[in-house]
Amino acid sequence: MDASSHIKNSRVLVTGGAGFIGSNLVDALLKQGNYVRVLDDFSTGFEENLVDHYDFQQELSKNNHFDLIRGDIRDESTCAKACQGIDYVLHQAALGSVPRSINDPIRTNSVNITGFLNILVAARDAKVKRFVYAASSSTYGDSKELPKLEDNIGKPLSPYAVTKYVNELYADVFYKTYGLETVGLRYFNVYGRRQTPNGAYAAVIPLFVDSLIKHKSPQINGDGATSRDFTYIDNVIKMNQLAALTPKSEAFGQVFNCACGSSTSLNELFSVLRKELSHFDPEIANTEVTYGPERVGDIRDSLADVSKAKNLLNYSDVIHFEQGIKDCVQWYWNNLK
Repeated sequence: MDASSHIKNSRVLVTGGAGFIGSNLVDALLKQGNYVRVLDDFSTGFEENLVDHYDFQQELSKNNHFDLIRGDIRDESTCAKACQGIDYVLHQAALGSVPRSINDPIRTNSVNITGFLNILVAARDAKVKRFVYAASSSTYGDSKELPKLEDNIGKPLSPYAVTKYVNELYADVFYKTYGLETVGLRYFNVYGRRQTPNGAYAAVIPLFVDSLIKHKSPQINGDGATSRDFTYIDNVIKMNQLAALTPKSEAFGQVFNCACGSSTSLNELFSVLRKELSHFDPEIANTEVTYGPERVGDIRDSLADVSKAKNLLNYSDVIHFEQGIKDCVQWYWNNLK
């Protein structure tokens, strides 16, 4: 990543820093010489994602550039403590997954809306420079338009989508009302190192990879023609920092597609993963896919227009699917076997 897009010599709060995306952000920020504080309740994150920076047996940081607060964003005082002395907030904490929100809408609402509002208020009161937050492509809802443009959304298809849209509304209000510089990033199917295949709500790429490594048939929900704009983790790390550093006031209170601008069907995804993994284990080439029912609340097709991010955030040199998936498969082969 271009050094001009690096956050440096700053104090950064990463909420949800023990999660897949959050912990990758933590690693990058620490390598760039920042002080990083993580706020996480470990309800969906993992201690193992932070072991390079924190001794969980002794409950001590391994260096004076890292700090961990075990806490829930639904607690106002915890959020206030986490934001003290912070320059930038990168808010990743949320209860993700469309199916989980359908099964438990009340908890999804309390974490994703009440928790989000708590962090916003704490960031405002602590006078942080910039508040960058994880939005979601689920906000496009039932809109059939492709590619997806930020200002053209449909009606939400799940409780999760509702909560992420409310986040955008709150962030816009906090910029207009209080002057808190907020920037939202609508993540499109992020994948990469540390994304776990375990749990009831695991994402499709780690699930497919895990099945293939074990010589099991992955299941595709639906006919496999469903398409997604799969976005490699390094693109997300880059855009979070670009959003935190942009001098363009037109970006404040706005939301941006965080994606690659290209789409891949689930059938194509399976074929590519099988091919890449068969380089390590030729028997994987014989594995076939199975098909199951479509998931409730899923969007059929997802493809982002990233021109707004290019114009206002200087988002460029995107790592596209072909390269990202090679790097991802290598990591899984080294860590899942």
